[in-house]
Amino acid sequence: MNLAARSVLCGRAFCSTQGLSKCWVSSAHKFTTNPSRTLSTNSSGSMVDSIADPTQRKLMAEQCILVDSNDKVVGNASKLDCHRRENIESKGMLHRAFSVFLFNSKGELLLQERANSKVTFPGYVTNTCCSHPLNVEDEVVNEPLSLGVKRAAQRRVNYELGVPTEQLPLDCFKFLSRVHYRAMSDGEWGEHEMDYVLFVQKDVDLAPNENEVRKVEYVSLDDFPAYLEKCQSSGVPVTPWFDLIGKNLLIKWWANLSQIDSFANSEEIHRYV
Repeated sequence: MNLAARSVLCGRAFCSTQGLSKCWVSSAHKFTTNPSRTLSTNSSGSMVDSIADPTQRKLMAEQCILVDSNDKVVGNASKLDCHRRENIESKGMLHRAFSVFLFNSKGELLLQERANSKVTFPGYVTNTCCSHPLNVEDEVVNEPLSLGVKRAAQRRVNYELGVPTEQLPLDCFKFLSRVHYRAMSDGEWGEHEMDYVLFVQKDVDLAPNENEVRKVEYVSLDDFPAYLEKCQSSGVPVTPWFDLIGKNLLIKWWANLSQIDSFANSEEIHRYV
């Protein structure tokens, strides 16, 4: 299937948006609750038990990397604890993350709609892949800056989208900058991340993991505003990190893919908190 012209919905094609160019339209404020789970307690054990999907429940035990506001490692905590709204709001718990933006040779950006089984922001449209480096030797290391994050990105793009690791060697990932943001998903869950923005331009093979990804679609820069407008009109929200990056940073970078290295700034942290 030619994904430059089509989208994938768990293996089935659907038509992509075409031809319009309008202003950025945000729908990230339309936070929704995952109907597959019911939460009624703040205890970690009960919160884990309340996650209906067994794969997502198991993933909540993964250990994320805690950092301070300058991205210095200060410890580690489970994915569950990092995403508990209580910990974010009362303790300021901040963890390291990444957002991958993968473009094909035509310059089209691969977007995904998150699976409804996801704990935070289920069913939201977002960039190619968003996840976390883990507190393991290969991924906690960050010298040179972003090395561990790139290893994590390579791992997760393979897990979520089925892209063979050999198609995306580490040197394909271009680290541009960091984004510090905070956003709540619902009454129990949220995000507070030091998010590394990684660009990749490569034609790859896709086999989306339906437990992680509901749809994928390539969108051109010209069609991107219309795509977002279509999301809003159909009630499909956009993740807050993608919304922030899209409104403030993405367009100028996307328009200059051939000179993307000139936009890299390893020192700067864009703050939206």
